[in-house]
Amino acid sequence: MIALSSEAQTRYLIRFKDKGTNPFTISNPSQYLSGRAIARRTAYSISIDSTDLPVTPRYIDSVRLAGSVTILNVSKWLNQVSIQTTDAAALAKINSFPFVLNASPIAARQTAASGRNAIKATRKKSKKNPSQITNTAADFYNYGASYNQVHIHNGEFLHNIGLRGQNMIISMLDAGFFNYTNLKAFDSVNANGQVLGTWDFVSRETSVTEDNAHGMQCFSTIAANIPGQFVGTAPKASFFLYRSEDASSEYPIEEHNWVCAAERADSSGSDLISSSLGYNTFDGAFNNATYNHTYAQMNGNTTMPAIGADLAAKKGILVVNSAGNEGNNSWHFIITPADGDSVLAVGAVTAAGQVANFSSYGPSSDGQVKPDVASVGAGTVVQGTGNNITTNNGTSFSGPNMAGLATCLWQGFKEYNNMKIIVALRQSGSIASAPNDRIGYGIPDVKKAVMSLLKEFATSNASLVNCKTTISWTSKDVAAMKYEIERKLPNQTAYTKIAERSGTGSVFANASYQYADTLINALPGTISYRIRQIIDTSTTGFMADYLDTVNVTLNTACTTVVMPPPVPGLGEIKVMPNPSRGKFTIQITGADAIPNLVVNMINSKGQVVMQKRENKPAGNFTFDIWATHLAAGKYIISLFNNNELLISKEVIKL
Repeated sequence: MIALSSEAQTRYLIRFKDKGTNPFTISNPSQYLSGRAIARRTAYSISIDSTDLPVTPRYIDSVRLAGSVTILNVSKWLNQVSIQTTDAAALAKINSFPFVLNASPIAARQTAASGRNAIKATRKKSKKNPSQITNTAADFYNYGASYNQVHIHNGEFLHNIGLRGQNMIISMLDAGFFNYTNLKAFDSVNANGQVLGTWDFVSRETSVTEDNAHGMQCFSTIAANIPGQFVGTAPKASFFLYRSEDASSEYPIEEHNWVCAAERADSSGSDLISSSLGYNTFDGAFNNATYNHTYAQMNGNTTMPAIGADLAAKKGILVVNSAGNEGNNSWHFIITPADGDSVLAVGAVTAAGQVANFSSYGPSSDGQVKPDVASVGAGTVVQGTGNNITTNNGTSFSGPNMAGLATCLWQGFKEYNNMKIIVALRQSGSIASAPNDRIGYGIPDVKKAVMSLLKEFATSNASLVNCKTTISWTSKDVAAMKYEIERKLPNQTAYTKIAERSGTGSVFANASYQYADTLINALPGTISYRIRQIIDTSTTGFMADYLDTVNVTLNTACTTVVMPPPVPGLGEIKVMPNPSRGKFTIQITGADAIPNLVVNMINSKGQVVMQKRENKPAGNFTFDIWATHLAAGKYIISLFNNNELLISKEVIKL
């Protein structure tokens, strides 16, 4: 056992050799994991292994009964416990146990605040708010002062399509959540019971409201919901609030606490961890080569929190950690666990996208791109301790700002695992093609991330029967989105839009559709169809891309119009006059109501040259189609109920 004579030691880490004689089994995980934690493993094909098993209870009992010993926190992932004792005989006895690997000091005696702030955040307040961009009336939330830190990522797009964190759980690891139960930014989460639980790993109690305010401010960047003043990035998410950090000092025990809190996040069924903590050097007698981390150790696999963070990711949790505020210091680089290879490390920029000078540099010592991405950490809008809305600086705030948006993005694509979401965020970064050591892949655009994930998610197929192609596809959408169906015939070199279809629903979700294409004067050969999804139809934020291309083979030319069978309830349809010099009157007699009647006029190349929509009531109905601007020739007038072809009529334009 290591002894430090220069500073009184009372807290130690006891590491065990194994989990022998353990009463818990891998085959019965409900004894130590919540149903939601088990469901996460099942959803992403994650095996339950020995790291999931609790530490052998008799080992813990033996340590506790060795003398005057208090068990502090237990880590099953690392198979170790932290203890407090001044009993030298007890320590000697613990070291003699055959199942103990080693025992080492991990923290000095707890005293009054030493003045060392364990949280790597710049505590100075910004002098003024950044220039304000006004959000549009179409946005679901009125963000007020926080619009810039949401909009820099197009985060309002996620909220506008119904992704606001519902049914997602975030565990926040920090130094305390001072007075969150009484501050206005948290009115909604408190009223709606969105805080599911709390635990203080430092004081070993449930209350976290009387401790440091840093975690509260980080929490506010995600959870705030004050219309017109301050709205966070995932205000509908649920939360566990865990205090793992003692802000008055910096000792290795806090790294152990971090891992214990991450384990609690996993066991409770959390989807994400948002951590604004990091470690490189320690206080007092622990500030030496034995305990301080070197840059060489920032390789994602060496430090206790990096190992714990990667284990959390292995269990299916998306881990978001602030990169650190060492950019102006001699250390300069990221701090652990931001170096974890499965951790989304977040650097800091201003709301205008400029790199914050305090933001830690990458890469990790093993050459990983770090930080992975960047978010607003300079002049970030946060909840103040005086129940005011203020700003603060640090990657401590860029991390949770990004974590909230990652939560909403993942909410829309739960089919994919944590690492797929991290990759999507990286690839949507502003400098994804040329990442650097300040902001990694850049500032993510979550709208681009949605589009890229949709392209991977969407499927389509087509079948051809009697000159009629049925195209089926599955994607995700809301009513404000739409699809365009394009076709390329054997004698054509370019695609032509033949139809479009609106999305459905108010919350972004899976949707499946069909479209029937009746071929007219088509030659034998390969016919290609492609689906273009427009996820933002606004002129200022327009975004669309092609989801998929499918082909069918036409063996015999389609030289005649294939008429569908009579549709029950449609009634008699007449097109008059025919031929006509430009005005065609369509008369429907004695039919049912068709609230979304779509009428297409199609030329001999199969192109839709005119489209009209009608809300047809029950009974007789007459309306006109004007084709005076069209060239003379043969056309097809097709009537659809949504995408279902009702009937087609050949007409001649003189």
